Amino acid sequence: MTDFRYIVIGAGMMGAAAARHLSSQTDGVALIGPAEPTDRKNHYGVFSSHYDEARITRGFDGDPVWAELAKRSIERYAEIEQKSGIRFYHEVGCLFTGNGNGLGGDYVSGAMSRKDALGLTVETYEPDALSSRFPMFSLPDDHHGWFEPHNAGYVNPRALVKAQITIAGQQGASILRQTVVKVFDGGSGVEIETSEGHRYTAEKVIVAAGGFTNMADILPVKVDMTATGRTIAFFELNEEKQEAFAGMPSTIVLAASEDDIVYILPPVRYPDGKVYLKIGGESEKGRLETLDQAVQWFHSDGTASEVDFLVRRAIELMPALAGCPVTSGSCVASITRTGYPYIGYTSSSNIAVLTGGNFVSAKSSDEIGRLGAVLLLEGQLSEDNFAAQMAPVFV
Repeated sequence: MTDFRYIVIGAGMMGAAAARHLSSQTDGVALIGPAEPTDRKNHYGVFSSHYDEARITRGFDGDPVWAELAKRSIERYAEIEQKSGIRFYHEVGCLFTGNGNGLGGDYVSGAMSRKDALGLTVETYEPDALSSRFPMFSLPDDHHGWFEPHNAGYVNPRALVKAQITIAGQQGASILRQTVVKVFDGGSGVEIETSEGHRYTAEKVIVAAGGFTNMADILPVKVDMTATGRTIAFFELNEEKQEAFAGMPSTIVLAASEDDIVYILPPVRYPDGKVYLKIGGESEKGRLETLDQAVQWFHSDGTASEVDFLVRRAIELMPALAGCPVTSGSCVASITRTGYPYIGYTSSSNIAVLTGGNFVSAKSSDEIGRLGAVLLLEGQLSEDNFAAQMAPVFV
């Protein structure tokens, strides 16, 4: 007899969501994963990139699968907030801006072609009107705007994970704040060992370990996925600067190539009591292969050259940021071969994987977690649940 029917390994955005959805339909669910470390610089175990206060959310998307994943998740935000009593969603809208050329132009064309089917409201702006509507920006003269005012803005990932775990616990799930170091399918059940010295068994296990999925002995085969370090820059805003950026939406500045795209979060108050405006990009491609490499990266403040690029780009786009104190940080993006999450069984019919955020999954994490729960409960995903797109690729 096993300790649990289902164990979810990894208490991040996908894992916490999977535990909530599983525990709403069955008993015998456990969620195993460490809490956020209190001292980041002196923590040498696994990390999670949801240790932050803001991630962009929106339905407007050039990819139809990601658009549907976001739509399904956003529709449940209010329910999750109500059941948990934790607010995590802030509807400030989301602005895309660009000149319509290259990759950015293709993205907008795809998104606009599907907006009606998704029920999205999208306001379009010519360059002159764009400058008037969003005066905090100094955009190039050829930039147009596509603004989603409703069901878009940002989520607080820390708070969303807390809300998911709170509800899972209310529904009877066991929340075990430990770190799994080994998973073994013994035939009659899956055995799990944690670094704290505990052992647990389950009928089935799903591993939602994000960028750390391949860095420990927790899967019988490795997934074809790259863990990539990403740098973020933070501009500290005093009261005067906060007023200058009042009413700012979450923003994605498109470009002809991926390396030049940047995303910008509006002013958000962080746990240190200060208000920051955050900017990040997609140009970094370095691989993190081992746990030691990942820990060293999370201990760092990112790549200095990338910080310089982000600061320069931010001030070009928002001149009022000049003179603001700047700090930086690091996170990890999990990039899959397919560009979609991996949700499926490994070489073991009792051990599944749920990973691969591809740097855009925070907004969609509730639906991705739900699909992980469906996989365990029903044994497979249906076409309506993107079975083909979510199929894992192994190496």
